[in-house]
Amino acid sequence: MAEEAELIQKVRRAVRLLLFQRHRSPGVRGWELRKCLGKDYVKIIELTRRHLDELGLDIKVVYEQAEEPTKPTEEQLERARFYVVAKEAITATEAQLSGWRVDELAMLAVALAYIHSKHGKVPRAEVEQLLKEKFPEWAVGMTLDRFIRRGYLMQDEQDMLYTGWKARAEIDSRLLLRQVMGKEVKL
Repeated sequence: MAEEAELIQKVRRAVRLLLFQRHRSPGVRGWELRKCLGKDYVKIIELTRRHLDELGLDIKVVYEQAEEPTKPTEEQLERARFYVVAKEAITATEAQLSGWRVDELAMLAVALAYIHSKHGKVPRAEVEQLLKEKFPEWAVGMTLDRFIRRGYLMQDEQDMLYTGWKARAEIDSRLLLRQVMGKEVKL
């Protein structure tokens, strides 16, 4: 009975850790979970996932590398970010209530679709040029910078843009490309 009570306490602590934002980025690194929950933090996260499933939420594990490993090592799990996401797509009203504007969502969709179509990496200037064809020029650079700050896009030293950790966690790229192109695509 005491073990069950301790397990429930750890699940509650895991939910608090996953939902409360610290620093600039939501979610928790694996090493932080291990520190707070103990060595068996992966089992506790799986139990927490089952409880969140009832609420229409899931825990997404986002690894540092773009490709998700089939059998992650302990080191990869400790460096990964554990992040709570909605299981179903949010509505336009929910997106607006969370601070997104429709034109920003459209820019993000276009940028991500273009990056995926170019095998994952593209010069920022190309994305800016593409977006300036449909959106106000003054908004494009500022919005791309916001996507980079929020983790949806990443930019390297050569001004190449690629998909960020938050986009990998929140956006189903297959579904996005299917909706943009109107057909099934392979990634």
